[in-house]
Amino acid sequence: MAVRLDELAVPVVAAPMAGGPSTPELVAAVNRAGGLGFLAAGYKSAAAMAEQIALVRKSGDQPYGVNLFVPAPPGDAAAVAAYRERLRPEAERWGVALPEEIGPDRDDWEAKLATLLADPVPVVSYTFGLPTAAEAAAFRAAGTLQVGTVTTPEEARAAEAIGMDALCVQGPEAGGHRGTHRVTDPPGELPLLELLPAVRAVTELPLIAAGGLGDDAAIAAALRAGAVAVQLGTALLRADESGASAAHRAALTELPETTVTRAFTGRPARGLRNAFIDRHGPYAPPAYPEVHHLTAPLRAAATRRADTAAMHLWAGTAHRLARTGPAEQLVADLWRRARG
Repeated sequence: MAVRLDELAVPVVAAPMAGGPSTPELVAAVNRAGGLGFLAAGYKSAAAMAEQIALVRKSGDQPYGVNLFVPAPPGDAAAVAAYRERLRPEAERWGVALPEEIGPDRDDWEAKLATLLADPVPVVSYTFGLPTAAEAAAFRAAGTLQVGTVTTPEEARAAEAIGMDALCVQGPEAGGHRGTHRVTDPPGELPLLELLPAVRAVTELPLIAAGGLGDDAAIAAALRAGAVAVQLGTALLRADESGASAAHRAALTELPETTVTRAFTGRPARGLRNAFIDRHGPYAPPAYPEVHHLTAPLRAAATRRADTAAMHLWAGTAHRLARTGPAEQLVADLWRRARG
């Protein structure tokens, strides 16, 4: 099914939130509202991704997207080992074991590409980098619209050169991982409403605005700044169809501030500030996915205990505006108010 982002009935894209929050039910709900739902394939096998795609297809025939994590080069093993030693007392205190060996992890990239090319989906987006020219050409030949996530004008130029059809422009206000194309890059600080025109100055590709868009005023401002659609993530975390845990949902209203940290995964990511971030954030190396795997037992233990002082609680700067209820209604209400 051909997709034009500037022809969505409601110019709202559901952010692909890996690790559980994005569900087939959430995709379907945003689609029913007239927007574009997105599955998060990150951290899933190709088979698990295909299962979720099948569920979305059963829910209706509206367009939807699938987001992929682009593999990164290996991180500094010595720096990861040093961080392991720093975390070891915490692991012992919680009764969990940290992985001593962390092998290469390409997030099942090749198998996911093969699956999506054999049975194409309407939209594919990329985070943490870009596909090769050959990979992008294969999706173009399959009729899939491709969206590159960018955080700077330089990344936007690279995305256009490789053949992206549209760009998701992610500002520093966004919750979760920054989509920087290199793990070691410091995340940009140019606010979204300034980043959008800066990216527009180097490309004519359609732009999706992402980051801190929690209410109608923010949505309207992003569209005025040049975006054809807005991407909502944190705003949907408390929706009925979200896969976010009860502790995460509650923390969105209870914890006062967010910060950007590498503490949990080695990549800069915005989350609700807590004690784990304060203790370990300054020492986490820029190594992804190695740090992600290293801290996995700690994060799992914290989640089992619903310990918000130690959980990774991704959230954007507008987290206090997140509302409960059916996602279809939340999106419809936000768009109705944004239109004035």
